[in-house]
Amino acid sequence: MNREKDDKQCIDRIVGGDVNAFSFLVDKYKGMVYTMALRFLKNTEDAEELAQDVFIKAFNAIGEFKFDSKFSTWLYRITYNTAISKLRKKQIDTYDIDSVQIPDDQVLGSYNALNEITKQEQSKYIQIVLEKINEEDSVILTLFYLNENSILEICDITGYTESNVKVRLHRARKSFYDKLKLILKDEAISII
Repeated sequence: MNREKDDKQCIDRIVGGDVNAFSFLVDKYKGMVYTMALRFLKNTEDAEELAQDVFIKAFNAIGEFKFDSKFSTWLYRITYNTAISKLRKKQIDTYDIDSVQIPDDQVLGSYNALNEITKQEQSKYIQIVLEKINEEDSVILTLFYLNENSILEICDITGYTESNVKVRLHRARKSFYDKLKLILKDEAISII
């Protein structure tokens, strides 16, 4: 609750004319905005540019923020929409998440294999997989697991219904574990 109170005080100062107070919000949220942008764009330069665009949009719209949700959720929503728009402009091919069909026993086997490696190795493989799966799956997994957003917060960010978020999250997990299984298999073969 203290974080939200700090955000509210800062936003009140910005709306009151103290534009320098915005740097507090930038410093606080630049990592999460950049990470989400990178999940979508898979390119550091594009992610940095998108993060700058997001903060400009947030600054210009800060007076419209009504505290109906957490500031971070509102900022994620801006990031999400900006990234989607950028992807549409680039006309990047996306994958149909409905086509992902992986038996649950394979997902469980990959999950067990991930538990057997060290935390450092886990982090390495998680980042590799998040870069290899499609943007939408990567963002949903990042929001839920790494940023610990609730299902309802993800609904606010993405505009999806609760059931749609749950289905997408389930399919994203399956896609994640399918890619992880392939990476671990390739890694094991290269060691042998």
